[in-house]
Amino acid sequence: EHGAPLPDPNYGAQFNPFAILGVPAEGKPTVSYEEVAGSFHDGESYSLRKPTYQFLDLSYGPLHPEVLVSPRVAQQIIGLGLLEAIQESDILKNADELDSDGDEVSGRPNYVWNSLIQKTQLGRFGWKANQPNLAQQTLDAFLGDIGITSFLSPDQNCTVVQSDCNAAISGGAPEISNEIVDRVIFYTKTLAVPARRNLNAPEVVLGKKVFFQLRCDRCHQSEFKTGDLEGFPELSQQTIRPYTDLLLHDMGPDLADGRPDFLANGNEWRTPPLWGIGLISTVNGHTTLLHDGRARNLQEAILWHGGEAKASREAFRHLPKDQREALLRFLESL
Repeated sequence: EHGAPLPDPNYGAQFNPFAILGVPAEGKPTVSYEEVAGSFHDGESYSLRKPTYQFLDLSYGPLHPEVLVSPRVAQQIIGLGLLEAIQESDILKNADELDSDGDEVSGRPNYVWNSLIQKTQLGRFGWKANQPNLAQQTLDAFLGDIGITSFLSPDQNCTVVQSDCNAAISGGAPEISNEIVDRVIFYTKTLAVPARRNLNAPEVVLGKKVFFQLRCDRCHQSEFKTGDLEGFPELSQQTIRPYTDLLLHDMGPDLADGRPDFLANGNEWRTPPLWGIGLISTVNGHTTLLHDGRARNLQEAILWHGGEAKASREAFRHLPKDQREALLRFLESL
């Protein structure tokens, strides 16, 4: 009734391929890829991988015939408190839902349900900006990802047909204490953004110029100043460079999941922050990007951009190779 996606009657809102001892996993999701060939204006070729998903070995009957599936790669958790500290008015001033300036970019806010205060609020977190704050983001993840109940989500993550799950021994009511909740939220709120690297290298300086030349900053906004976040003077009144506007943008049919989420439609995604993106390989041991990890590196992520970002993508494809490489080096410095 508030606009969130309805859960599947047998499998809930999030598919769980793992389970505790004595409870069967819900099934096995699989992904296969089709290579899609393309080329830059200078003739250099590239290949993008297009994913197809299936659900096998389903333990609780078929998925609903109208089920909508949207795969997710976990996002970085650096700098989240700084993003929460940005004043709502500063986010909304960048919204241009009707594209009044004619630049073909029309970012718009998502308004979502805040279960803590029983009120609709601006969404900031998640791939579709479907979470209003870090507290709800954290507690929903405890339940959805690992089945741990909290004061916000006191019921077990089991549907009616999952009898083994419903009969499993509980770890308490709720299973996680408010003290631990507060500590985890404090951690996610205060985890720092890494310092930039090689920012004065000539190739990085050129790449920054190319970034703005291609108008990537229309969505990946380079600078905000935070407001006052109660109890966190370290996060308040800070000039930050997250490279996001926290708004929804139509990214075209190729990246669409077809799954609405509050006001976000099936083509729209929140602009992901770019700070720290150059260290994903160091921290996580991979460079897979975008909401479903289809992009194997930064270049492929750029080439998947469509919709409102199509003009910037095409401008990237027409760059000489040295400028394409410089842009990638700039992104790696963030």
